[in-house]
Amino acid sequence: MTTLDGARVEVVRSYLLSAAEEMRATLIRTSFNPVIYEVHDFGLSLYDAQMRPVAEATGLTSFLGANDFSLRKGVEYVGVENLHPGDVVLLNYPYWNAAHASDATLFAPVFDGADLIGFLCIRAHWMDLGAKDPGYVLDSTDMHQEGLIFPGTKVVSKGEPVHDIHELLRFNSRMPDAILGDLHAQISAIRTGERRLLEIYAKFGRPTVLAAIDQIIADGEARTRAALAALPQGSWSAEDYLDDDGISDEPVKMRVTVTIADGTFLVDFAGSSPAVRGPINMPFGATEAICKVILKSLTSPHEPSNAGTVAPLEVRAEPGTLFHAVYPQPTFTLWTGIVAFELILKALAQGMPELLPASSGGDVPGFMMVGLHPDTGAMFAVSNNDFVGWGGTADHDGTDAATHVSGSTGRGTPIEVMEARTGMFMERVEIRTDSGGAGKFRGGAGVRREIKFVTPGEFLMVIKKTKTQPWALDGGLRPDANQIVAFPGTDREERISTKRLTVVPGDRVTLLTAGGGGHGRPADRDPLSVKRDVAEGYVSAEAARDIYGVSVDD
Repeated sequence: MTTLDGARVEVVRSYLLSAAEEMRATLIRTSFNPVIYEVHDFGLSLYDAQMRPVAEATGLTSFLGANDFSLRKGVEYVGVENLHPGDVVLLNYPYWNAAHASDATLFAPVFDGADLIGFLCIRAHWMDLGAKDPGYVLDSTDMHQEGLIFPGTKVVSKGEPVHDIHELLRFNSRMPDAILGDLHAQISAIRTGERRLLEIYAKFGRPTVLAAIDQIIADGEARTRAALAALPQGSWSAEDYLDDDGISDEPVKMRVTVTIADGTFLVDFAGSSPAVRGPINMPFGATEAICKVILKSLTSPHEPSNAGTVAPLEVRAEPGTLFHAVYPQPTFTLWTGIVAFELILKALAQGMPELLPASSGGDVPGFMMVGLHPDTGAMFAVSNNDFVGWGGTADHDGTDAATHVSGSTGRGTPIEVMEARTGMFMERVEIRTDSGGAGKFRGGAGVRREIKFVTPGEFLMVIKKTKTQPWALDGGLRPDANQIVAFPGTDREERISTKRLTVVPGDRVTLLTAGGGGHGRPADRDPLSVKRDVAEGYVSAEAARDIYGVSVDD
């Protein structure tokens, strides 16, 4: 067996990471869809021949973790013996893809001559695959309402596009140019990764690369287990509720128990709701992916991910329950995973409040407009995940108006893109005073967004935590829940959460996103920090006086 010094292993690792980042740059530069090139709603991963992840590019962390599950299921379905040089396979069957049907996963084998040396995998959100409704599906009751399904289908075979499959995509989408453009962008990124991986093998030689990969994975596991051993040991449980399932108005219970013991990180969702009628059920691979993110953030947040960094993870969720959907249960509105991300942190915070933040807004306030563009007559569907305040920690305030913590490097859609591509006009986007929970370290502030519609169409809100407040820690105060007000100031005014609205020019919607929870007692906050918050508009003079006991006139 080849044994390498640490310097050479690190050089090989850097080359692998660079290959993943070059794939990422290719995808961003060639994609057609703003949710890919602006929001970065994608995940790219490199694997060895045993399907162990060895490198990834920055993207949505939950996508990256889900890629591991998808690749194994896809290769199992196709059969490794049926994969050839130049093949690219499309998978979006939710229970294997670990996501909803619009998150299209492409994977490809990489061959060095006749030898299989690895796999490449790219997941990205496509805007329309023939679901029953354009944009997001909010009220499906089975998988077959959620779009055209591919269980593991070659879109490129031995280097040649499979014409019939491309035409099937074209004729089953309301936005064929966009999805075919994104398909080819993902294929281009895969070809970039394929070239770079072969160059790495040629530069260093196969024995060196294989030995480096083994050592990278062993080191990742060793670091993770050592970090786990240094954390508080024990078992902690937490509960929370989703607003509804998209069909009824009944809240949906989530429960988790997290155990750190004997070098294992166990996440058990026993006690959560059975699978529900609406599309908020989680494929098990998606559930597993959010748990990977939590484990990684606790144990090696500054190190690249690989198979070793998640080796100690064990996830339990019974089939047919909220966190383990089975055919044909609907899965399209996967905001369950966002709220569950914070649920896991809520459980862990009982045992390590000094290490974790309070709740960060509780959820992602997602919205989208669908319609026909007045200049081109073409259909548009453009989305945005709005900003929330992050939770305060034991030693600093939460970040103001940021992408939810589960979104990693994901971004909001620029106002310029939304206004040019849709019939939305942003009349106001501003920080909300007093929206962060008070504390020794306050929660970050949420935002107020006022949207006016200048063309007819449909407006969709996707959010699952408006009826219950985000949580605080160690004596901090909870912020108000997210609020969405449709048609404010009219006789049609209503508070909504996940809903599809028909809008006409002149209609308005107001989004009031939640701030983060406070950490520590407000009475313990530095008075100078309170005065600075008032001066900068994060806290009102009234809240400073009534909650913090600080007069700004002193």
